[in-house]
Amino acid sequence: MKAIIFNGSLERRSESTSGKISQYFAERVEKSGFETEIFSLADSGIPLFDVTLTKTPLAVERMTQLFLEADIHFWLAPLYHGSIPGVMKNCLDWLEVTSGHYQPYLTDKMIGLVCWADGLHAMQGIHTMDAVAKSLRAWPVPFSVPVIRTALFDHEDPTKISSLYSDKFDKLINIATTKSIVKGK
Repeated sequence: MKAIIFNGSLERRSESTSGKISQYFAERVEKSGFETEIFSLADSGIPLFDVTLTKTPLAVERMTQLFLEADIHFWLAPLYHGSIPGVMKNCLDWLEVTSGHYQPYLTDKMIGLVCWADGLHAMQGIHTMDAVAKSLRAWPVPFSVPVIRTALFDHEDPTKISSLYSDKFDKLINIATTKSIVKGK
């Protein structure tokens, strides 16, 4: 079974918040027996969504293939001005190229949602991703993780995720991978 970790941030540094969360998810999901790939928007080359193009851009073809092949998705996003980054939404809009498929968009895919913010508003990003996932015919996991960024990392070792959030991330991973394995049988 395959999992994709969709890093919806434009941060490129592995030590960035998005890099650390992506790596945490990749390691834990692999331990659950899933083949895992991190899809990073910063490195994807996804262009602005343009319905007038006559040929689908190569970066979009690659993204679409990865998203459709994955049995489970984990969408990770920072909160910017009350929502997910526009580039993340733009990337998801490109799934329109699958509208003619027998099972278009992300039909029946399981999606785990994580959003972080400097304040208490990360739930706004979760709501946005939830609405987008449902519009794409996917199933958001009924447990999501809104993160207060100041509590994300361990105070004694800031390179590690705090126990508060590692417990929540592990719960999300466990719910999503268990449901995907049962669905795959």
